[in-house]
This record gives sequence, structure tokens and C-alpha cells, in this order.
Amino acid sequence: MDKFQPLLDYINRIVDLTEEEEGILASFISTRKLLKGQYFLQQGDVCKFSGFVISGCTKTFYVDDEGQEHVVMFSIEDWWTSDMGSYISQKPADFNVQCLENTELIQFSYENQQQMMKEIPKLERFFRIIVQRALVASQKRIVRNLSMSAKDRYLFFRNEYPKIEQRIPQYLIASYLGITKEFLSKIKSQLILEQ
Repeated sequence: MDKFQPLLDYINRIVDLTEEEEGILASFISTRKLLKGQYFLQQGDVCKFSGFVISGCTKTFYVDDEGQEHVVMFSIEDWWTSDMGSYISQKPADFNVQCLENTELIQFSYENQQQMMKEIPKLERFFRIIVQRALVASQKRIVRNLSMSAKDRYLFFRNEYPKIEQRIPQYLIASYLGITKEFLSKIKSQLILEQ
């Protein structure tokens, strides 16, 4: 049960599970270790699993027709990772999920998630709440990208996710912000001069 404790702690912050319910949940989930550079999911494959990060870091990105990579999300400890659209629809994924560090995940299949929610009705509420939070965060990010300057987007990222910036190469942060790595370097130099 120890290896599932981070997930149990996370769930219990939103809904209270009994010991019996925790036992049922544990029967549906497994852990998976991936090495830096390995894929949890590749674009075009059906997303069979949702992952909860115990340790490590992943990036979610898509590759356009010109081969350009566009980072849409990073996930670190206590965050979720998958292609939600593919996972829910069980259709081919639009996104890749790749490990930026050696990563350990708790994962469960779409079928197991459906069964878990039948056997533990509280989990239906739990998943609804986390999906709602993800939707709100995604909408806010769209608004920031449309209304904020690149410098302000970077400052927001740095303030909102200080633990991530130290762990991720600058070119990936630039991709997430929708700018070039050269422009990000320029912004950072400008901020140093302003101090």
C-alpha cells in the first residue's frame, strides 16, 4: 500500500476514502517505471492509461506537420499525465507524453477507472473535480496566451511553477510559452538587468 500512498493522499484531499475503499482502489492500479526519454504515450496510439506521477517529470506535446514540437504541459510529482481526449474517447492520441527524468507513475486503464467508479462512487466525484480543475486551468492558460506578453507569460510560469523551471531545459519552457529559446534568453537577460 505504501507505493500508492501519494495517490491516496491526493484523493483524500478531495474525497474521504475508507480503508476498505482504499483496498479496492489498490486492486485496480499498478506502478510503472520509465527511463528518461521513454514515452508513456505516443501520438497516434490510443491512450490506454492515465498516470499519476510519484516521482520524475513528463512533458506532453504534439508534433506538427513540419516536425515542430509544441509543449502543452509538464507533469511532476502529484500531477496527472495522459492525453485526456484519447483516454476518454479511446481514440488515437493527439499528444505524446515523454519522460524528461526517470519517472515512476501510478497508472490505471480506462476500463479499470470505469469499474473503480462503480465500486467506489466517491471516485466519480473525485474525477469530476480534477477534470473540472484541468479545464479551468486550460482555459486560463488560453487567456494568458492571448492577452499577456511573452515576458509576462514567462514571469507567470516562473512564479506559478518554481519547482518545474529548475528541472526543465530552457528550449522546452520556450516551447511551452510559445516563443523561441533565443527570445526566452533575451527576456531572462532583460529581467536580470531590471533587478
